[in-house]
Amino acid sequence: MLEYKTVEFAADDFFIEKKSKFIGYVKPVKTQDEAVNFINEIKSKHWDATHNVYAYVLRENNIQRYSDDVEPSGTAGVPVLAVILKAGVTDVCVIATRYFGGTLLGAGGLVRAYSHTSKIALDAGHIITMAECALLETSVEYSFYDRINNLLSDIGANIINTDFADAVKLTFSLKSDSVCQLSKKLTDLSGGRYTVIQTGTIFDKIN
Repeated sequence: MLEYKTVEFAADDFFIEKKSKFIGYVKPVKTQDEAVNFINEIKSKHWDATHNVYAYVLRENNIQRYSDDVEPSGTAGVPVLAVILKAGVTDVCVIATRYFGGTLLGAGGLVRAYSHTSKIALDAGHIITMAECALLETSVEYSFYDRINNLLSDIGANIINTDFADAVKLTFSLKSDSVCQLSKKLTDLSGGRYTVIQTGTIFDKIN
């Protein structure tokens, strides 16, 4: 099963190192345009920062890019990128903003500081595993809603949409190798009254 790791949402965190403030920003991105737009957004927000270092990694064409933003070569963008690669995440952009506090950190200190900035950003964004999942639907009566909801939660499905009309229609994703198990459990639980229909595939978070 094809899988990859990324971050679940945009987030940020910061720390102080010898009076320099380092702020780590992270965002899931799919394309270079999305990454560049995010970088420009943070640069605009922190126009007065001493440095806005960045790195991003994309599944699209296996792209990897970084910038030291005038920090000494190899002490900023490279460590940020290295942390991303070590974590095994992709489709992600990390920006490390620095406000200089007046004390030089030296090459080793900069590498450690930017590495840590990248790590706390990734942690804040919550690393998840994405996989190719089956996209499924089922419709049940209102009286069965709690039971199907609990079943989907127990088996690790991600509910995408719930439509409350004449019946309750649920759209959800599930790891492909769990679909048969779900079908059997639903048949047993409902006495064969309800089934699931696969409408396609989707990359989604797996639990």
